[in-house]
Amino acid sequence: MTLSRRAILGALGLGAAYPSIGRSQEAPRGITTPRKFGSFNASMPSCTVPPGLRKVLVFAQDNRREFVQSAARGMALAAEQRGLGFEIALADNDPNAMVGHVRRALVDRVGALIAAPIDVATLAPVIREFIAQGGYVGSIVPPPATTILNAPQLATGKALGDAAAAYIRTRLGGEARVVLLTHDTNQFLAQRFVAIRAALKAVPGARVIADISPKTVDKDGGQAIMRTILLAHSRVDVVLGADTVVLGALAALREARLARDDQFIGGIDGEPEAFAEMRTGGPYKASVSLASPIFGYALAQHAADWLEGRSVPQGLDILPTIISRETLSQFERDTSDPAAVYRDKTRRDLYLRAYGNSCYDSRTDFVDFGWSSELKE
Repeated sequence: MTLSRRAILGALGLGAAYPSIGRSQEAPRGITTPRKFGSFNASMPSCTVPPGLRKVLVFAQDNRREFVQSAARGMALAAEQRGLGFEIALADNDPNAMVGHVRRALVDRVGALIAAPIDVATLAPVIREFIAQGGYVGSIVPPPATTILNAPQLATGKALGDAAAAYIRTRLGGEARVVLLTHDTNQFLAQRFVAIRAALKAVPGARVIADISPKTVDKDGGQAIMRTILLAHSRVDVVLGADTVVLGALAALREARLARDDQFIGGIDGEPEAFAEMRTGGPYKASVSLASPIFGYALAQHAADWLEGRSVPQGLDILPTIISRETLSQFERDTSDPAAVYRDKTRRDLYLRAYGNSCYDSRTDFVDFGWSSELKE
C-alpha cells in the first residue's frame, strides 16, 4: 500500500504547524512496578466502548527509516479493513514536533495512537493524558502505553551475534576486526548488544575495534561514525547494529573502497534495503527481522478492537527471525501480506506473542514501565 501525501500530513492538520496547547494537570501514572504478564486471553468478555472518541488512528512516526515506514503500511492496511481513519504525524526526529502532534490528536479526541517515540521524557506526560481520555496507545518499545510492542532483546541480539560468530569461525579463519554500532544510550534496546558481545566473546580471534553509538539512528549516523572509525582502522571484517545504521556504515566502506564480499555486514530490523543488499551476494549477510509490517498490522487491529470495547494485549512480542539470502523469499511473502499472516494463527505465532489483557474499563492499569517478556520474576 502506497501512503499518499494526505496520509503523511493528515486530515487532522498534524503535518502543519501545530498549535500551542496549554498543559493540563499531569495525568496519573499507570503500572510502574515491573511485572510479567500472563498469556493474552482473546476470549475475555467485552467491556465499555470508549465514549466520545473519533474512530481515527494516528501514527506518531519518528522519522522516515524503512523499518517504521513498513510498520505504517501494515497499520494503514488494518485501519482500512476495520473502518478507521488513518493519519501519519511525521516528526522528522524532532521530539517537540511529536509532542505537538500528540497534543493535537488529544484535543481532536482521536481514538487511537501508535507511537515510535523519539524522546520518552518529553512524550510520556502527553501520552498519559491521551490514555486518561480513554484512547488506545500502542508504543514501539518505550512506555507508557496500553500495549507495549517490544522484541525479546537478548534473543534478538543473540540471533545476530551467533550468526556473526559462526561466520567468523567458518569463513574468516576464526579472526575478525569487528565494529559494533550500538543503541546503548537507549535503555530499552541495550540488552541486544549485551547478547551480541557475549556471542563474540566466545570467539577468541574476534577483536572489537569500535563499540559506539552513532549520533542518529539512521543511514547518515552510520555513515558518519564509520568514516571516523576508518581514520584509525583501514581493515574492518564485521559490522553489526541496526540495519539503517549498518547500511550507512557500508556506504562509508564503499566510499573508502574498503568494502569486500567476504565481510559480514549484519543488522537488525529487516529493512528492505538490507534485503536488496543480500540479494547481490556482497558484504551484507544477514538481518534479524522484526517484521514491522506484521506488527504494525497487529497494533492497528488492537486499536480497532479497543474502540469497539474489546480486550487487547498489554504486551506484544515481535519475535526475531534471522534472514539470510537463502530464507529471504519466504519472509518477503509473509510481510507482503500481513493480513493473511494475522488471520492464520500458526503463521501469526511465528512472528507475534501477546501477553496480558486490558480494555477501556481497566484503562488506568496501563503499562508505565519498560516491559519485556524477558523480565525476570
